[in-house]
Amino acid sequence: MSVIRQPGMLGRTTRRRLVGMTAALTATALETLAVGFWLWLVLETRSTTTALAGLGILFIGSLLRTSVFGFAVSEYGDVPRPQRLAAALVLTTGWILWLYVAELLGGVEGIAFGTAILGCLLTLQLVLERRAFRPQAPISSARSMLALLLPAALLAIGGATLLASIWLIDWTVVSPPLSFEVTTIVLQIDAVQLGVIGFAFFAFLAHQRRFQSVIDP
Repeated sequence: MSVIRQPGMLGRTTRRRLVGMTAALTATALETLAVGFWLWLVLETRSTTTALAGLGILFIGSLLRTSVFGFAVSEYGDVPRPQRLAAALVLTTGWILWLYVAELLGGVEGIAFGTAILGCLLTLQLVLERRAFRPQAPISSARSMLALLLPAALLAIGGATLLASIWLIDWTVVSPPLSFEVTTIVLQIDAVQLGVIGFAFFAFLAHQRRFQSVIDP
């Protein structure tokens, strides 16, 4: 009945959800591309040049992802540049330590410990973002903490899925040849491709949840 009495409420709610969904899709695309290209560079070719290039891509992706969050909640005020850079640096550091620990320990154990560290640093990064863009909303209740822990856990699980598809799963599905008038096509699906899709799926769930908790609490 309250919605009927206030017809503008439905429009505001729809706009908020549209903004949240668009921001979540944009952040997911940025994170998937940045992390994917970074992993491809550092795992395929071990050199100083590729390491620096991968680090640059990862940091730029982190900075853009943080900026998307800022644009989505801009009605709450502009965030100072130091806080924005700090959030991007923590996010970049989290991915780097994740891969370092995973490679140091190796196998399932390495992925598990690396993912745990990544989850902790992602939570810290989300806390920094929330404090920077929503300083008037203290993080004290169980609900507000869950709104940070759940997206961090989902992103960490997505990272574990991607790394497991690269290191632990070695299979390829090839379709029978599909003949057309001028050519023949063979479809090939690798575990890594499914790992990227899985990462994007978990990233979208994480970003959709965190934007929803801020834009439409």
